[in-house]
Amino acid sequence: MREQFSGAVDVHYNHFYVSSLESRRGPDLMTAYAGQGVGLCGAAAKGTLLLATGLHTGRVGLSLELHETPPPVDDTWEEVVEVSFTPISPSASLVEWGGRRRSDFALPEPAYRVRYCATGMDDGREADTGAGGGSPVDHYLLQFWPAPPGPAREVKRTSETAQYWHDFARDLPPMPVMPPSYYSGE
Repeated sequence: MREQFSGAVDVHYNHFYVSSLESRRGPDLMTAYAGQGVGLCGAAAKGTLLLATGLHTGRVGLSLELHETPPPVDDTWEEVVEVSFTPISPSASLVEWGGRRRSDFALPEPAYRVRYCATGMDDGREADTGAGGGSPVDHYLLQFWPAPPGPAREVKRTSETAQYWHDFARDLPPMPVMPPSYYSGE
């Protein structure tokens, strides 16, 4: 396991993202979750992940790990989802809402499985903002490992906030096919 990032990430509108697009822009909300039927980690837009948080605005705790094989699921996390991710390029960036790149990392394989874990989502939602500069209320783990594409799946759900995002995703139709210029940023 290689830890690529461990620290606080600024979120706004309950999200941050990972992008392998040249522009490093993030997907829009509807496109990210379209047709995948699972909330929290929107992977429907090629080359990007949109990651939901409980906190609306402020700093959340995050660890990002790269693995060679699927890591075991850690039952101490309250929320766990898995999605497939196909990078557009051999590198990606952890990006805060608004475009600030926090960390760049290599993704040389053609396809990955991603596990997104969360704890404290309802506490983050209740806090609403991370004003005051204290420790993050909600914490997240993002794990990548090489794997062929497969369906998104909800592994564990305990919070009302996670339920909201799963319900939101289930109600969306599949994503339309986008032209190549969408991915290149032209």
